[in-house]
Amino acid sequence: MLKTSHSASAKKTILVIDDEADIREILRYNLTEEGYQVELMEDGDKALQTLHQKRPDLILLDLMLPGIPGLEFCKQVKRDPELETIPIIMITAKSSETDVIVGLELGADDYITKPFSPKEVLARVKALLRRTDENRRIGDVQSSKEYTFENLKLNISRHEVHVDAKEVKLTTTEFRILQCFLSRLGHVFSRDELIDFAVGKDVSVVDRTIDVHITNLRKKIGRYGSCIESIRSVGYRFKDSLQG
Repeated sequence: MLKTSHSASAKKTILVIDDEADIREILRYNLTEEGYQVELMEDGDKALQTLHQKRPDLILLDLMLPGIPGLEFCKQVKRDPELETIPIIMITAKSSETDVIVGLELGADDYITKPFSPKEVLARVKALLRRTDENRRIGDVQSSKEYTFENLKLNISRHEVHVDAKEVKLTTTEFRILQCFLSRLGHVFSRDELIDFAVGKDVSVVDRTIDVHITNLRKKIGRYGSCIESIRSVGYRFKDSLQG
């Protein structure tokens, strides 16, 4: 059973869902050595049942699972208001980009391809958890911090985005990218700058990952999606005018 943290200093809980025993053991060993509390599961259906009872701080999710496939698991988690904020890192053995892109579109925050380096897994886990904690700390210090662009509003403390007074659900990465854009309207950000702000400087992320997150962000913020412009060979910017 998953355990809940009873203090701010309690260990972070990582739920590993993978049907390969050797992969589960490699991840368990390395994450435990790093100080995390690790829970192992090999079945997506059973894992979903536990999430509503006691939730982890992050999920490492294999896409090839018995029972419910990893992509369907991700979809159900991200559609559930009580679970949607749990960060998910996909683990895939597939060489095709298709599953990765679909997973990111469904709300996963990152992905790792098998065979993977335990060092890389730890770096990505640390970066994603750090972003979650940072958002919480910023909210504590800046309880009313909000960025507004016409009828698009982003509230840091509540981790909420509203478009025309209707709340829009964004993943942690999408939220950070939008926050970066709204903090400097009209400024052109390179992909590296967006990666550093949204993911972390110590994590290697391919350009394609950021591109998929931005594509998803454009769709979610409706008419304001057209404000996100791709600047050829440079990066992206958020226009300072909806008409411009």
